[in-house]
Amino acid sequence: MDLPTGTITFLFTDIEGSTKLWERSATAMQRALTRHDEILTEAIEANDGHIFKKVGDAFCAAFSSAPAALEAVLTTQRALCGEPWEEGCEIRVRIALHTGSVEERGGDYYGPPLNRVARLMSAGHGGQVLLSLATQELVRDGLPPGVELRDLGERRLKDLFRPEQVFQVSAPELPSSFPPLRTLDARRNNLPIQPTPLVGREREVAEVCERMRQEEVHLLTLTGPGGTGKTRLGLQAAADLAVEDFEGGAFFVPLAAITDADLFFGEVAGALGIRESGDTPLPTLLKEYLGRRELLLILDNFEQLLGAAPLVSEILAAAPQVKVLVTSRVSLGLYGEHEYAVPSLSVPDPRHLPLVETLSQYEAVRLFIERAGAAKADFAITNENAPAIAEICARLDGLPLAIELAAARVKLLPPKALLNRLGNRLKLLTGGAKNLPARQRTLRGAIEWSHELLTQGEKTLFARLAVFSGGRTFEAIEAVCDAEGDLPVDSFDGVSSLLDKSLLRREEGPQDEPRFAMLETIHEFAREKLEESGEAEEIKRLHAEYFLSFAEEAEPELEGPAQVEWMHKLEAEHSNLRAALSWAHETANAELGLRLGGTLWWFWSIRGYAVEGRRWLAEGMSRSQAVPANIRAKALLGLGELVLMQGECEPATESLERSLLLYREVEDKRGEAYALFFLGWVATLRGSLDRANELFEQSVALSRENGTKRDIGFMLNGLASSIMACGDYTHATTVYEESLTVSREAGDMQGISAITGNLGYLLVCTGEHEKAELLLRESLKMAQSLGDTHSIATCLGLLGMVALNGNDTGTARRLAEESLMVNREVGNRLIIIDNLELLAGVAGLKEEAVRAARLWGASETLREAAGTPVLDGEWTLREEFIIPSRRQLDEALFEEAFAEGCDMALEDAVAYALNEKTDV
Repeated sequence: MDLPTGTITFLFTDIEGSTKLWERSATAMQRALTRHDEILTEAIEANDGHIFKKVGDAFCAAFSSAPAALEAVLTTQRALCGEPWEEGCEIRVRIALHTGSVEERGGDYYGPPLNRVARLMSAGHGGQVLLSLATQELVRDGLPPGVELRDLGERRLKDLFRPEQVFQVSAPELPSSFPPLRTLDARRNNLPIQPTPLVGREREVAEVCERMRQEEVHLLTLTGPGGTGKTRLGLQAAADLAVEDFEGGAFFVPLAAITDADLFFGEVAGALGIRESGDTPLPTLLKEYLGRRELLLILDNFEQLLGAAPLVSEILAAAPQVKVLVTSRVSLGLYGEHEYAVPSLSVPDPRHLPLVETLSQYEAVRLFIERAGAAKADFAITNENAPAIAEICARLDGLPLAIELAAARVKLLPPKALLNRLGNRLKLLTGGAKNLPARQRTLRGAIEWSHELLTQGEKTLFARLAVFSGGRTFEAIEAVCDAEGDLPVDSFDGVSSLLDKSLLRREEGPQDEPRFAMLETIHEFAREKLEESGEAEEIKRLHAEYFLSFAEEAEPELEGPAQVEWMHKLEAEHSNLRAALSWAHETANAELGLRLGGTLWWFWSIRGYAVEGRRWLAEGMSRSQAVPANIRAKALLGLGELVLMQGECEPATESLERSLLLYREVEDKRGEAYALFFLGWVATLRGSLDRANELFEQSVALSRENGTKRDIGFMLNGLASSIMACGDYTHATTVYEESLTVSREAGDMQGISAITGNLGYLLVCTGEHEKAELLLRESLKMAQSLGDTHSIATCLGLLGMVALNGNDTGTARRLAEESLMVNREVGNRLIIIDNLELLAGVAGLKEEAVRAARLWGASETLREAAGTPVLDGEWTLREEFIIPSRRQLDEALFEEAFAEGCDMALEDAVAYALNEKTDV
């Protein structure tokens, strides 16, 4: 059933004291709850309402008509009041109605009215029905006989947004006398009303409240960089806590305007309305006052007043029933202090966007949409601007301040144009509301505020840390930022201070090694400071040299038992490695760039970065005349292999033959063996199997004399594959088994995974599909642990072949599409062709003959262009599945569809295969 849309009246319910009822008698409560659910469901559905969510024993329902919602409420409360509940298990339900416009998606609703009705409901008592002004205006002129709406006045709900005019429903047979509403008005407080509703943060508010309710927590500090919304989160948590937990209320103490610790007690006393009297010092008066009360203090922006931190301890010692909630960019460093790091708002991944209808499930996007709508009344998210909005939110790190400033710019710039100007976000994001503090009117001001808290030595470290990209380990920080021993602060102390001041954040890296990252907005500010320092080029050189050394340390580890660990380490540092390569390119340091690229090519190949790695190596080779021959030989080997992965045999051959000549020139037998090996693969793909066997045998012989066990296993794997391509499965199996034995002795998991997968493919070719599936799944598991993108995609495709052989078209299609999506991302054309043929076979079995013919045509053209014919020893889908496709169509129609497939470019064929493109 479709949910109502547009302007909707929401009905929210909650059972008063349900926890105690469950504790009293779980069995009786279960029976009562069943009856409660029946009454509510019947009343709501009888009045055309739609229950869209149940949370525990609470109901959330939507109505197109406010009078219908009121009738459902009256029916519910009368039935509940008349129900003969078991003794000690009387169900009393509080209900609220509020009307507003929201967004419906995925069977749920999103928007401020949902928060509003929840807050209104939480203000009531069991048996009470509350209406907002918006709902009251819709029902007041048609109230049922005897029903009245009692005006309870303007009340401050816990959302800190504008006060709400609240009305209570009075009707015959229903209770009418209740305690005062649970609103902020019921407690003393000075919490400021907020100009806009809080977007998101439900989880964070709940977590902060839970922490503050713990008996042992008396001081909780919300920390985070400027712009994360610490104050707004603290205020909302305080509002919730004030109503439920602190009889003396909650009091907000803004501290941003003072820097003198001697003024601290005066600011707190002023917020509480305490004035000096007689000869008693103000601190004494304040402590005596607080010592008699149970209340919550919110100390806002404490970071520039850290000298007053001991005074907070004095307050807590004198007032055991007082709790303190602090917002600060730096923790106070007090004994007994608890810390809560305020996260950024959730953001989507711009590379994998959800549907536009669900994009606003991300808090950052929702905030952008709401603030943009306030700036430009006709603003709306569309298919056209959604990708730009998502990327804006991601590039602004989900920082509420940055997103609000960006959203305000839609008056001048549409999202796409705004995104294009985010290269200098610190300059662009200015002009916040005039009634905000200066530091909150620009993103630069918010970050500068934190920067000014640093000592000179910390500022130097902060600037030097800008050279890193995507995070940094402490070892790397020491090696790069203090390479000359000239850092004016101890590295450990400096990093610790930057963490405390929210300019760094700690993340867990591989093997639980801590990594230290910057939000990109802070990183941009740090880069400016590094350029201003005059030492940027020297720090960049040190950074590049360190990561070259790191990569060269990792290289031999990729061949043995620790290869999984080191693959993960290289992945964690990939952004830094890219930064080092960029520096080498910008400074024309071809030797460093080629050394680094030649060291990384195997990592790029395994992890699916063939396109990127090819670009780096090609750029380096274009200016490599003065680079030593051994370095050029290694770079050319890597370039040839990466090009071969993309199915381009001619340029791969050129690079590999040049590499072979250089390896022979410098008498590097191991390198020569690898060049021969990959030339053997080229020959295999081209169908020159005699030449392939010759090349593989030469590579095996050289490896046995000069290589490691890993090398020998690697070369034997290639030889076995060439033998299998000739159709000699028995000989191929023998060589594969020797290869597997040697690779196991070497501890080469990647080699074991690849050989196991090849053995699985051999069994596919011989028709032993059950055994093949076991081996392929084993290979897939190992490949996934390595992050071996190429092998993962290969295994998925081969498992799809096995599924198709068993006529399981659903599994075959799913596996083929998974493989195809991976291969599209990494640019592996050879397996893309196999994926297209597999999906053609699926289409044929499902009698989608036109689709099958188009995919057969596309795969044939692409295979011809790549120069990779189907080999005699391969099990081909074509012979088995193309004939049924032909039989399903008139010959002329089949040829027409086949020709349409032949005309498809690679990208179009992939999109068509994935149902992303329906026309041809």
